[in-house]
Amino acid sequence: MQARIDRLEVKLSFAEDLLDELNSTVFRQQQQIEALQKHLQALTEQVRASGGGGGGAPPGDLRDEIPPHW
Repeated sequence: MQARIDRLEVKLSFAEDLLDELNSTVFRQQQQIEALQKHLQALTEQVRASGGGGGGAPPGDLRDEIPPHW
């Protein structure tokens, strides 16, 4: 009976370590997501401020130019 309890305690210890590691991973990923969201918001505001938020390419856009090999 004692050997069974010991095995269960070892398994519980590994499970607790894994849970702590997973919690740390989720926390880091959430920080990265928040940083990326802020970056995306800043880029969105920058595009709006430059007037590039309309439908189609703005005048003088590189997409309107003929490629050099033509």
